[in-house]
Amino acid sequence: MARSYPHSNSNGPLPPYTLTALNRWSVADKDQLPAIHTIKALHVYDFDNTLFNSPLPNPKLWNGPTIGFLQSQDTFATGGWWHDSRILAATGEGIEKEEPRAWEGWWNEKIVELIQLSMQQKDAVAILLTGRSENGFAELVKKMVKAKGLDFDIISLKPAAGPNNQRFSSTMNFKQVFLESLMETYKGAEEIRVYEDRVKHTKGFRDFFMDYNKRQNGIGGTPTRGPITAEVVQVADGATQLDPIQETAEVQRIINDHNLAITNGKRGQRLQIKKTVFYTGYLISNTDTQKLLTLAQLPPTMPDTEMKFLANNVLITPRPCQASILEKVGGMGSKTTWEVTGTAVYENKIWAACVRPVPETKKYYTENPVPIVVLALRKGARPIDAGKIQNWQPVPPEKQYVFESIVGEKVLLRIEEEDHGENEYESLFPTKTHKRKHAPDDDTASRRESGQFANGNSTPSSGRGYHQNHSGGVRGGRGNNNFRGNGQRGGRGGRGNGGRGRGRGGGGGGFNYRSLDDVGEKPNTTPPSYNAAVSYEEFPPLQKQYQTPQQLVQQQFQQYQQYQQQMQSKNGSGSGNKGGGTGELQYF
Repeated sequence: MARSYPHSNSNGPLPPYTLTALNRWSVADKDQLPAIHTIKALHVYDFDNTLFNSPLPNPKLWNGPTIGFLQSQDTFATGGWWHDSRILAATGEGIEKEEPRAWEGWWNEKIVELIQLSMQQKDAVAILLTGRSENGFAELVKKMVKAKGLDFDIISLKPAAGPNNQRFSSTMNFKQVFLESLMETYKGAEEIRVYEDRVKHTKGFRDFFMDYNKRQNGIGGTPTRGPITAEVVQVADGATQLDPIQETAEVQRIINDHNLAITNGKRGQRLQIKKTVFYTGYLISNTDTQKLLTLAQLPPTMPDTEMKFLANNVLITPRPCQASILEKVGGMGSKTTWEVTGTAVYENKIWAACVRPVPETKKYYTENPVPIVVLALRKGARPIDAGKIQNWQPVPPEKQYVFESIVGEKVLLRIEEEDHGENEYESLFPTKTHKRKHAPDDDTASRRESGQFANGNSTPSSGRGYHQNHSGGVRGGRGNNNFRGNGQRGGRGGRGNGGRGRGRGGGGGGFNYRSLDDVGEKPNTTPPSYNAAVSYEEFPPLQKQYQTPQQLVQQQFQQYQQYQQQMQSKNGSGSGNKGGGTGELQYF
């Protein structure tokens, strides 16, 4: 496939290459650039995830399609993740706290050391080159590098138009136009080094320099300065995330601005944040999870890559929980203490512990034959099959661990178009085909309850019967299969297996952001609603919100109480699909 580089694009006649012209690319406020005859080396550094570990959408917070949606330049009327400076400004504890401490811990210190060496090298020019928009990010980026003590000769962000009114089709196009101007201006430079984290951009730069040097050798063009030794250094990036509550708040503000633009006449659809509930359960703290995992006696030859470690809940129901069941277990956020009574292994694929409430008279609810903590799974195993275990081995007294749990949901958030035709229960499912028209009614004969709701002596066979009866039902709450909780990171695209995804396994999956275009910013201080009684798998800090509910949380609880009242009203009318649901939900 033919490649098109800046010399042959439609940006007009070649501009004069002078220091004054080159300085127009920079926002570094340097009165004068280093003299041309003194420079032998050009050192160019990318910003995001090369120099600075910029936060990415949290894959433990958002489902897979939403991660891609957030990072696209076209989905929001006012700009997405890479185009709204409030996301970058929210890094760490926010700019007001981070600027005085120079965003400590957020930099790639190896690159910082290289920049410091470039600053000291008398015959080198140090350049920061980023595709973030000049209009939206210039002041913020300058503050950040100044706080770190980095003094670049040139800081270049992508302008709406170049110094000679060039227009840029992409971030790569912008950077190549700039690099050609840089090399044509410093004609005496013998080498150029570019530090870049993105695989696709690394290849793009290498192809660009190869084409440039061919022209300097008279192949396919007229030499203008002679060949230059070019090296593109692939930098290993480090994925970081914002505080989850802060991240949700910032995304909600982006959506608010988008919806306001739609209201004011811009084309597009109104958007909203919705949640996908994977299961409702008695959620276990991270500390107790680590303790419970010691009960899983795995074969010594079993590689960790074959295993998925859980020990994070006692299942209530593998779907959004009906209001009447929530009432029985004390509501979202209620606490129950459990004691381990036995362990078992199912077909060498599932390691589990059975538990009982403390005191034993404490009311509880579970759709398993007995209360179970799934400790670990082998690849391909389904957590729901733990309900088939019939023979439990007693544990010695020293392993009869006692732990506390909190009723909550395993949730991922997603962004979808507003749908005024769906009720709150329907909104919990990400696609129309997976939505049940009504919340399922109680099927109390096949549920596992204790206290006044049942005698507590139900047999394992009757419990399995419940799952068999519903194994062909709609997979409510399973939602999106793109997220499996195994370290997938969507990144800025599909770097997972040779592409641009931040995955440690399969599936970051093709969510490429195309360029960091200029986006205007509109202030919006509306706080989002946020539910404390949720679990974002393998992200323990969120569970602390049970102890310290904030104003954002209280708003969601009020909404949930309204939802409970609506569900109770519907149940009283006898409508709904009895037993609608499935035992096939996977907790990934």
